[in-house]
Amino acid sequence: MWVIAQILPPAHLEPAGSFAVRVEGEDLTIPYRLYNAELAEDVFGRLSARQTKILHCLYTRHHDGRVRQHHLNRIIEATDPWIVPYVVQLVGEYVLDIVISIQQRLTALDEPGTPHRLAYGRFCVANTEFLHLTSQRVSSYWDCYYRDRYLRRDYPGRLLIDSLQDAAAAYRSGSAM
Repeated sequence: MWVIAQILPPAHLEPAGSFAVRVEGEDLTIPYRLYNAELAEDVFGRLSARQTKILHCLYTRHHDGRVRQHHLNRIIEATDPWIVPYVVQLVGEYVLDIVISIQQRLTALDEPGTPHRLAYGRFCVANTEFLHLTSQRVSSYWDCYYRDRYLRRDYPGRLLIDSLQDAAAAYRSGSAM
């Protein structure tokens, strides 16, 4: 992580807030918003695969929604347990393009026995309050911005929350594996 901290451009504002989750028995605090400039693409090519994933995760917390979506698209296929909370957090945000991107690319979440269903189910079981809060945010953003466009049950964020809850139930019952 030290290497990542060294290469991040200076932030023009301090990180705004944070949220806490539990990943594989360890507490993880993730910044809510970052204000660092985006790194040039060639920098990523000089890093290890793990360092690259860490940077993509951090940039999913960027203040610019386009930057968040760009970096989300680089990690959405991953099932590393520490990546999952970065994706789940984005389900509960207001940028519909990001939510739709997750819905379109995380289809394995609904398929029994997939690594995605297992990883997300495990995370959701360990973070029930976080999932509940994310669900409340999804409902609030639907109500505020998208109720004229979608029925509540058809809103992409609601469909993702349902899938996450199903994955958690499958994990609890042992059928996610």
